[in-house]
Amino acid sequence: MKIVAYIVLGIVLLIFLALLFYLLVGGLLFKLILSRKNLSTRVLRKDTEKRIKENKIDLCWWEKVKFEQVQTKSFDGLKLAGYFFDAKSDKTVVIVHGFGGSHLEMQPYCKLFHDKNFNVLAVDCRAHGQSEGNCVGFGWLDRLDVLSWVKFLNEKLPQSKIVLFGLSMGAAAVCMAAGEKDLQNVVAVISDCAFDNADREIEYVMKQRKIPRVFKYHLFSYARRLHNFDIMQADVIKMVKKTSVPMLYIHGAKDDFVPVENMKNLFAATPQNLRESFMVEDAGHALSYSVAGVMYEKKISDFLKSRTSLK
Repeated sequence: MKIVAYIVLGIVLLIFLALLFYLLVGGLLFKLILSRKNLSTRVLRKDTEKRIKENKIDLCWWEKVKFEQVQTKSFDGLKLAGYFFDAKSDKTVVIVHGFGGSHLEMQPYCKLFHDKNFNVLAVDCRAHGQSEGNCVGFGWLDRLDVLSWVKFLNEKLPQSKIVLFGLSMGAAAVCMAAGEKDLQNVVAVISDCAFDNADREIEYVMKQRKIPRVFKYHLFSYARRLHNFDIMQADVIKMVKKTSVPMLYIHGAKDDFVPVENMKNLFAATPQNLRESFMVEDAGHALSYSVAGVMYEKKISDFLKSRTSLK
């Protein structure tokens, strides 16, 4: 009987240790990849200064332009923060930042459209900046937040034509939003270095950092159980197949964070009559504008003029 008791105790102990391991690994990966706290720490300590320098971001520009802070509610009740400049124009751009960023780092793109006489709405994604949330949406939840901002604009400026612009994770968000139906007054989408599938992108990043692939499922299970968020649903290719608006895909040929094959896959999946692409040689991740400069601006202007009659 003692032997049986020891065996049962051993099995119970193994199950407990396995469960503890599952919770610890899932929680650690969540902190590293999807949590709000880690993102704010990572951005402040490591990425912000480098990104500001590489993209020639003039943070004082925000003070010069005097954006109005606005809010909307997400589909799940979060307060989302946005920064709006009213140019008294009949065209508006929604600008969505990337993973770990905020509206501040999107200054070059805001200025680009501001100079083209667009109304500009730069948003903070959920769990970023001044927006609420403790779980990063990785583009999938953010696509619905983008639709909330589209609704906000349609109520504020019902006659305005809307362009969606996103960078990296923000680009994936606007691409997936393009596959939804609630796109009133949206006339075009511009994607700069979007990934084509969140599952594959997370796996790619984990592989780069030598994190065993099996741990990915701990992360996904953790996010699904604690935040009701199924990352496996975030298939950007599947969504762009359903788009009804013109799409411009921009990507750096030397992107080692979201390889250029992602753009090629998205382009191939988009209806032929609604797609254009622009590959920037020698550009790394999210650096196409810094590298291409005037050519980047011209490509966007030409795309909008030919596809939407907007300049």
